[in-house]
Amino acid sequence: MKISSLLSLLEDQQVHSGESLAESLGVSRTAVWKQIRKAQADGVEIRTIKGQGYQLLSKLDLLSHEAIVSGLADGMENRIDLAVLPEVGSTNREVADHLLRAGGCIPVVLADSQTAGRGRRGRDWASPKGQNLYLSLGLTLEGGFSALDGLSLALGVAVANAIEANGASGVGLKWPNDLYANDRKFGGILVEIHGELQEGQVQVIAGVGINVHMTNVESVDQPWTSLALQWPDAAWERNRLAAAMVSEMVATAAQFEKSGFRIFQEAWQKRDIFQGRYLRARGGSLEGKGAGIDAYGNYQLDAPDERVSVRAGDISLRADS
Repeated sequence: MKISSLLSLLEDQQVHSGESLAESLGVSRTAVWKQIRKAQADGVEIRTIKGQGYQLLSKLDLLSHEAIVSGLADGMENRIDLAVLPEVGSTNREVADHLLRAGGCIPVVLADSQTAGRGRRGRDWASPKGQNLYLSLGLTLEGGFSALDGLSLALGVAVANAIEANGASGVGLKWPNDLYANDRKFGGILVEIHGELQEGQVQVIAGVGINVHMTNVESVDQPWTSLALQWPDAAWERNRLAAAMVSEMVATAAQFEKSGFRIFQEAWQKRDIFQGRYLRARGGSLEGKGAGIDAYGNYQLDAPDERVSVRAGDISLRADS
């Protein structure tokens, strides 16, 4: 019995007896009780009512393969190979396996939770169950490795557009791969090269993590927020948001392959959270005023004597800015 099957029966937030749940699922009442305990341990609010049964107290937002497919843009279903999983180590690793057998389609993996999610530079990514979106897709692009310049930034624009189409406003982007609202991070993109260059093609895996419903987490050491916290009046549904993100990212990848990053430069620039602010880069060895990105996706700083480009690493606000 999958815990998602049990939770779907409780989703109406009515009281259900253990006997009726066991009969619907074709398992014993003991098996139901064990899954209830497991769900409670994972943070799902389920009330046990003596002599009556169980009642879900919090609203659920379960991932559904069918619901995501139904929300895709026209013609997108035939272009992707979608897998929706309850738990994985990392969606990027899952996509790496799917790339071997995708058969021309773009492999897309979503998971309800990750046990080994990562951000840039190997940092852990908080991945509690049932609250956020963890999504990866595999892309095969024409050209050498230099053809990937700016890809993560273009995908950032795509994800920001999808989120705003679902109820947000003013989504900001932090170079090179984070999504922000009011100087608080709520998402990130990790693009990794997969394998070696073959016959003029390069494969990459793009992973996205978005805080959707999360309101509390202990393991994050930087200011953070979530879609629900930042835009509480929007009806955030993970399936609808996932469908919009996949549709935007696949369409953006096709445009990027054809025209490169230049066509996304202005759209990214408009979302730059560091434009005009005093910044530090390269471990603090370089300081200057944020001047946006160049046509290749490198970040520019107006230092005292010259404009310099930052091609890799972290950029942060200067402490006295």
